[in-house]
Parts: sequence; structure tokens; C-alpha cells
Amino acid sequence: VNGECGASVRVAELMPSETRQIRVLVVDDHRTVADAVALAIEGESGLECVAKAHTVGEALALAEELRPEVVVMDVRLSDGDGLVAAAELTTRWPQTRVVVLTAVVNNNVLDRAVAAGACALLPKDGTLSDLMRAVRTARRDDFMVHPSLVKQLISSGARGEPQPTFTQRELEVLQRLARGQDVVVIARALGISVLTCRGYIKSILVKLDAHTQLEAVVIAHQRGLVQVGDRH
Repeated sequence: VNGECGASVRVAELMPSETRQIRVLVVDDHRTVADAVALAIEGESGLECVAKAHTVGEALALAEELRPEVVVMDVRLSDGDGLVAAAELTTRWPQTRVVVLTAVVNNNVLDRAVAAGACALLPKDGTLSDLMRAVRTARRDDFMVHPSLVKQLISSGARGEPQPTFTQRELEVLQRLARGQDVVVIARALGISVLTCRGYIKSILVKLDAHTQLEAVVIAHQRGLVQVGDRH
């Protein structure tokens, strides 16, 4: 890495659109963590760290100036709440994708991350490779949660509602959701359209009385319908 991670931003702005890298803003009040994430980004082909911010104020100012495609956002910042900042970012720049890092996950953090328009929720003590993958694949109209965080939510206890009846196709979609696959990947794997796949997901949410895909996976796991993170 040559100099600060934002040093190459002007060069990136002059590159042809087809060769431009994914431009990432890293926001964390722990400078060592921010530096480590920035170095990992700079070491990845197709990714560029345009700046590091350590406060909510810095994050919003740098987002205004640099307009990154992806923001890696810690939940707790020295001058405020990272999820409030995430909501501000996605409101002002709807195409911005926010990947949230959290040390502790609970229903409140989950609900607020979804409401803020984040597209991924990862553990702060997770691997850099998982974070780089999330930065590359996060989609503005989707929400991905790392399996370790799902398991933390599951550990809160199973629900006692009656078991719903699923079609074979709904179970296939549900199992793939539990593996962390998004709607595009699932549709391709099952040979169906994305629209049809979304229809199956909507039906699953209704049957499980779930508001999000993650909640559906948690409930399904608690009822023994799926195994979280099972790749087989």
C-alpha cells in the first residue's frame, strides 16, 4: 500500500467505467481495525479503499465528497451510532451499499440494520476474507447476515408455533437461504426466474410469520427445518 488509502481516488475517477474498481469507505473508530480493513481492501483485485473515517461526522463528510459505492460501517463510533449514520447514508445516496460490522448481535441491532438500508451484517471479529466477499457481493436490494450471527440469534431459544406446511420447492428455497445464498443465486441454481423465486420467499415469510429472510431462517432452524450454514 502506497501512502494513505485515499491517495488513488483521483486516478480512479479518470479510469474508464468498465475498469473502475469498487470504491470503499471504511468507518471505524478503532484506527488499528480501520487500517487493517483498508490494507485488506487495497490488497484485493477490483477493490479500492478511497478513505478511512473514525467518526460519524467524518463518514458523512467523506461520503459526500467521494461518493463510494460501498461503506464498511462499525455499529459503535466515538461520536454516535453507526446505524444512524448508515440510515443517513442510504437516504442521501440510495445506491450506496452499507456493510455493517457488529461486536454483538440481537434483534434490535438486526431490525435497525435492516431499517437503515444496510445490505450485510457481519461480526466484527470475523475474517477479512468474509468481509471482502461481502463488499464484493452486497446488493442494495438484499440483506445478508453472517452465519455466526444467525447462530447467536438462534441461541435465544426456539418458538412454539405450529409447524406450517411447505411445498418441496419452498423447502428447497428455504434450505438455500439458510446456506446464505441470495435470490439471484437461488433462482439460477433452481432454474427459475428471480421473480418466481421472490414469490417463493414471500410465501415462506408468510408461513413462518417472519418479516425478513433472516428471521425466516432463524425460525426454520429452531423448528428443525434447516441447518444454518450447511453447504451440502
